[in-house]
Amino acid sequence: MRMCGRAHLSTDFSEIKLVFNLPPDQPVPNFAPTYNLAPTDPIPVIRRDPETRARRLDVIRWGLIPYFWHKTLKELKFTTINAKAEGIETASFYRLPFRQRRCLIPLDGFYEWKKLGPDDKQPYSVGLKGGGLMAVAGLWDRWQRSSEMVHSATIITCPPNSLCAELHDRMPVILPLEAWSVWL
Repeated sequence: MRMCGRAHLSTDFSEIKLVFNLPPDQPVPNFAPTYNLAPTDPIPVIRRDPETRARRLDVIRWGLIPYFWHKTLKELKFTTINAKAEGIETASFYRLPFRQRRCLIPLDGFYEWKKLGPDDKQPYSVGLKGGGLMAVAGLWDRWQRSSEMVHSATIITCPPNSLCAELHDRMPVILPLEAWSVWL
């Protein structure tokens, strides 16, 4: 079963700009609040502007498409919504994004399904104890061929903490505020 295959984000983007210390004059992308953010959906990411180095908020596709793997989007057979933290710095699929294209993914929470039996699962919404936004570690990449360009992202996962271990054997890497700048 895929880990962190659904998430939710209903926090207004004006609040996201404040929490993540984004420039006040930065335009707010068009993104509708959702309680069912799914793979291939647009997902908000915070990344560094390559020219100004300031943080910026963009909305890109959830499911990493590395720039060199496919000649056309029609032949696209493999993307990844999650990336295991272990070995990410050397894996060919993630090596370049890990070095040059890190991002923070703001979420109110994510969903996991606890197996109750062979065909029975119970969904759980996982969020911060005090509520509010979490910053999940991510990678992004840019795929381009001629005039076609797609920006995409993946969520990095790690072994679960004691609470999430009851639901799944992986969880997103949730970064504390003091790690945001280091990660970016």
